[in-house]
Amino acid sequence: MSSLKIGDSVYIQSYKHDGSLHRSWCKGLLIDRPKDAFVVVTDHTWVVESDGRRWLTKEPAICFLYEKHWFNVISMIRRTGIYYYCNMASPSLYDGEAIKNIDYDLDVKVFNDMTYEILDEDEYKMHSRLMHYPDEIKKIIEEEMQELIKMIQRRESPFDGRYINDYLMAYFNEDHKENKNGNDQ
Repeated sequence: MSSLKIGDSVYIQSYKHDGSLHRSWCKGLLIDRPKDAFVVVTDHTWVVESDGRRWLTKEPAICFLYEKHWFNVISMIRRTGIYYYCNMASPSLYDGEAIKNIDYDLDVKVFNDMTYEILDEDEYKMHSRLMHYPDEIKKIIEEEMQELIKMIQRRESPFDGRYINDYLMAYFNEDHKENKNGNDQ
């Protein structure tokens, strides 16, 4: 299994507990590899849903895919500010093909004023029953949801705009170098 290096392109794939493919991002750029995380930028990237529907992301997003936390964070950079979409999901891993995780339905939408809303609780209950989520996983998800909310409230990384701005500048500087060298894809 090969390892990812800063500047590498990578696919991101999210599955459901039953092993079915949930969603995939066709291209991301690894811009940092801090301990226990992958930091990937997606920018006007094709996303493919489980039903085959495809859509193109509208803005750059910086994705924090953790190897130990049971969530991931997507920061979307919009004209009106930074918004975050957090997915409760298994820890992410890179298997030589893609960064992969299992999506556990619950999401937290964080607005640019740092208020937040928990989404998809009905979907979580339904899938928990249909896919037989083990009690151990449900307990981990509840505990990790509380940890995520504390991180949001304390504005810890990545919920501090300075981190996002630094990553965004690094991405645009790398993108500029590629375009200048004629390596644009």
